[in-house]
Amino acid sequence: MSSTRRDFLGRTVVLGGAAATGALVPGWRALAEPRPPSAAKRILILGGTGFLGPKTVEAALARGHKVTVFNRGRTEKVKPFAFKDVEHLYGNRDPDLPADDDRDKDGKLLHPDAKPKGLEELAGKSWDAVIDNSGYYPRMVSASAKMLASSAKQYIYISSISAYASMAKPNLDETAELAKLADPKVETMGKGFENYGGLKALCEQAAADAFPGHAAIVRPGYIVGPGDPTDRFTYWPMRIARGGEALIPGAPDDPLQWIDVRDLGEWLVKLVEDGTAGTFNAIGPEGRGRWGDVVQACAAGAKTPAKLVWLPWDWLSKNEMGGEDSFPICAPPTGETAGTHLWKNERAVKAGLRFRSASDTVKALAEWYPTELERRAKVRAEQVEAAKAKNEPPPPDRNPALGWLKPERESELLAKWKAEASSEVK
Repeated sequence: MSSTRRDFLGRTVVLGGAAATGALVPGWRALAEPRPPSAAKRILILGGTGFLGPKTVEAALARGHKVTVFNRGRTEKVKPFAFKDVEHLYGNRDPDLPADDDRDKDGKLLHPDAKPKGLEELAGKSWDAVIDNSGYYPRMVSASAKMLASSAKQYIYISSISAYASMAKPNLDETAELAKLADPKVETMGKGFENYGGLKALCEQAAADAFPGHAAIVRPGYIVGPGDPTDRFTYWPMRIARGGEALIPGAPDDPLQWIDVRDLGEWLVKLVEDGTAGTFNAIGPEGRGRWGDVVQACAAGAKTPAKLVWLPWDWLSKNEMGGEDSFPICAPPTGETAGTHLWKNERAVKAGLRFRSASDTVKALAEWYPTELERRAKVRAEQVEAAKAKNEPPPPDRNPALGWLKPERESELLAKWKAEASSEVK
């Protein structure tokens, strides 16, 4: 997924840089030539069926590797897992819960007296590498990593840029201070997901402790592209393609960083092939990304693009729309969010991370999203019918459906901006 603290679960960037011609922006690195075949690796993915997982599986199979996924099987009930040549083990990575159990929204155990079951599904097997993209609590990451320490050579933990203590200072690298928690044993994200970053940092440590010298800690920023359940980046190409006047926050030269999920999945496989260890900021582009280039890439992919109306962050702030959660992906390049999109990524680039063009991601989103909306509608209808049959209220609808900036609110802000501009002219 991506990955600001508050976005993590609250709402469960497309590659920018191409102008209307579809050319790459200066500073972008084209996709590398296909790598020569690698000796087949045995890869275990903890999770594997959500957003990043399927793209990693696809990349691994394309390279001739053997893949096993381990999870509870819940995602497949609403989103089919398309890969047949994959070993699928079912279980709960929480050693205190049975395989088909979970925690409620407050983090309390639903069945505290149930007999533990789940991680033993991994016993007696061996892998070259483990990719952990479903670890959010250090107790569970520690349990998984320690159990696998004698049966795997490498552990890749997918963390987040949110693991850092602050986003206020730009141009920091992987040695920047990490977030800390007052209670390191807490197992809730917190009301505003304020615990997310600190928990990720502790999970990193748990993985590194279990695999000393053989752990790769990967810190993505916003993970974007086809399959994204959050609609965070998808909002922009879809909104611009809708036409009319589109409110665009900030300025074209504002910084922006992101990572296409396909680039990230392919790079994770390369880390396995190379046996790479270390800590990496997995974000692009290779040079400084510009918000304006991303917006223009979205416009270039639209048949009848909207008229872009840029509103400065200071004006938006005065109208209660200046925070990092007011608009998806972008954030004010000042104050507490000055460094949000200016993390150094030289380590990851040196380790082989590459980035694709904006037109590639925009096109992929345009092809994927209509079908995704159909899938979501079908799943929601089935949930409502199932609840009705049990005479129960339906579960909350967590489908974002581009619900970031409502059209009514957008129109209201644009009208106010125009009125104030007109008043100043008079």
